[in-house]
Amino acid sequence: QVQLVESGGGLVQAGGSLRLSCAASGRTYTTYGMGWFRQAPGKEREFVAAIRWLGRTTYYADSVKGRFTISADNAKNTLYLQMNGLKPDDTAVYYCAATTRRVTSKDNDYDYWGQGTQVTVSS
Repeated sequence: QVQLVESGGGLVQAGGSLRLSCAASGRTYTTYGMGWFRQAPGKEREFVAAIRWLGRTTYYADSVKGRFTISADNAKNTLYLQMNGLKPDDTAVYYCAATTRRVTSKDNDYDYWGQGTQVTVSS
């Protein structure tokens, strides 16, 4: 099992920045990579970014490319999402997830999930 705990969410004005963190514990050595997803009210959960441990390859949704950066400190078992240039459309609950199979943009490819952290961007 892998346990994930997100932090760093909050209220920010449009154009501002936030950094989300996701602390991982348990059998983290079984994971192939991790990702961030988000879910806005009344909408389906959507992919934001992911990182594959092999080669440290990163992937981004088109909507956040150039604004968000995913990174990880494996020594600390922590995943990050640096979010710059935030827009009201970025308002959502952000979830981190870990996969033991493959890094994709599909949430059903991820085996473990955190409880989520709220990000609210005011206009």
